[in-house]
Order: sequence, then structure tokens, then C-alpha cells
Amino acid sequence: MENQSDVLFILHGLNGSASSRQIYFSLALASYVFTLLVNVMLIVTVCVEKTLHEPIYIFLCNLCFNGIFGASIFYPKLLGDLLSEVHVISYTGCLAQVFALYCYVFGEFTSLTVMAFDRYMAICKPLQYRVVMTSQKVAQLLLLTWCFPLLETVVGMVLTARLPLCGRHIRKLFCTNWEVVKLSCVDTTINNIYGFLLMFLHVSQAGLIVVSYAHLVRASLRSHSNRRKFVQTCVPHLLTLLIFTTSLVFDTLFSRYGGDQMQLLQNMLAVEFLVVPPLVNPAIYGIKLQQIRWRIMHNFTHKDTPPLQADSR
Repeated sequence: MENQSDVLFILHGLNGSASSRQIYFSLALASYVFTLLVNVMLIVTVCVEKTLHEPIYIFLCNLCFNGIFGASIFYPKLLGDLLSEVHVISYTGCLAQVFALYCYVFGEFTSLTVMAFDRYMAICKPLQYRVVMTSQKVAQLLLLTWCFPLLETVVGMVLTARLPLCGRHIRKLFCTNWEVVKLSCVDTTINNIYGFLLMFLHVSQAGLIVVSYAHLVRASLRSHSNRRKFVQTCVPHLLTLLIFTTSLVFDTLFSRYGGDQMQLLQNMLAVEFLVVPPLVNPAIYGIKLQQIRWRIMHNFTHKDTPPLQADSR
């Protein structure tokens, strides 16, 4: 294809779902609205309540911002396609979607890593926590959660944008880097190596976080206070990490090695890491973190709640 900017990719993820599109549209719209609601509610709660202006809650807000970003990549296009008989996306729009998608994915991993570091310092080295986790350090870590994913994504996009294309059929609900690479007319070894490198890097990153929790478990057994911190902040963090990593790995493997059959299963795996984490993360943290739970209950019921005491360590 000589002028790739004029290419329209055809998305096949919604094939065979014409009879149920109104139901899917209603479910998708409700899910998107609820995702925005719970994330914004948690962010506003932390911003308004001064006693929650601590590193762990700031990092949690950053995770929620990333969740809103990830959901907003996927839902608007899906809702539009469910109302349309033609499911296409321009070459430029496809690359933009891929860019945003991978910024979200890598940002999620980096955010969870930063939160794991915060929990390690709070539980394993409580006496050094206030010295290390200064406002400047928090700002640097927040900058890292956005700059590092951006760098990874830019490299991948440069490798993908250089490829000439010989096809325009994408078998998923949305564009992914791998689906675009598969349409290339030339050898894609470099792209494949970079993709496997990124997958290995982030799966290893998740593994290191899990290993670090062994130290947190050991430290949490030393006192009742540490056990409480572990249950309130580390357990939801670990659940978030496992849900996100598992769904992403299954989708990646299915995209690379799965066939064209079982479209419904493929769609479920494809959207899980875009739908479940942004929806579940604020719910998990909102339930487990007492300070946030008390404040949300107070805002919506106007009942007296116990005084909030920041317990970021």
C-alpha cells in the first residue's frame, strides 16, 4: 500500500454480534460510566481530604488516572462501533490507539511497581520512610510512571510505523501493535524481538514485585501494626497486580498463537485488561483502605465517622 495514511483498517471483533449489539451497547455504556464514577470518586476523596495527602494515596490517585485513561481508549470507539454497521479505523487513528493503549499498559506496571516500593519502605524500613518518601521523591516517582512507559511506547511505535502494509483486516475489537505488525509486507524480526523483550521485562517486573512481598510478609509478622498495614494496602495491591498481569499475558499469547475461532473468547481476553483493572482497582482500595472508606461513607451518608488518621507508613 503506497499511501498508508489513507488506509482504513477493518475491525472484525464484532462480527456475528449484530443481534445482540443493543445489549452489548447498554452493558458497555453502563460499565464505562461506572468505571469513570468510581475512579473519579476515589480521586476527589483523596484530593479533598487533607489527611489523605500521603504518598500511598497519591500513587493510588495516579493509578486511578491511568485507569480512566485506559478505559477512555477503549470504550468510546467500542460504543461507536456498536451503533454502526461498519467497523473501520484509519491508519493514523489505529497508530494513535496503539500508542495510547501501550502507554496505559506500561503505565499500569510502572505505577504498581512504584506502589510496591512505597509499601516496602513503609513496612520493612518504617524509620527511614519519612526521610526517603519526601514530596520531591514522590514527584520524581510520579514522573517516572509516565515518562518510562512513554519511552517504551515511542520506540515500539517507531519500529511499527516504518513497516509497509499489505493488508487491512484486524481481527480484534481495537488496534494492537501485534495486529498491525502481522499486516506487514516485510520481515518483522526486530519488532518481534522488541515485543518479546517488553513482555519478558514486564512479566519479570511483576515477578519481582511478588517476590518483594515475601519480605513484606515477613516484616508484617513482627507486629500487629505491620500486619494491619499489609492487609489494608498490600493485599489489594497484590490482587490488582495479579489480575492485570494474568489478563494481559493471556491476551498476548492468544493474539500471537490463537486461531480465528472462538471470537467471543478472544474478545473477552482482549478487553479484560482494559475493562477489569480500571473498574476493580478503586473498588478494591476503597473497600480495604479504612481512611478512604470512612470518607466516602461520610460524603454519601453524612453520618459521623471516626476521625481520619493518615497511616501511609
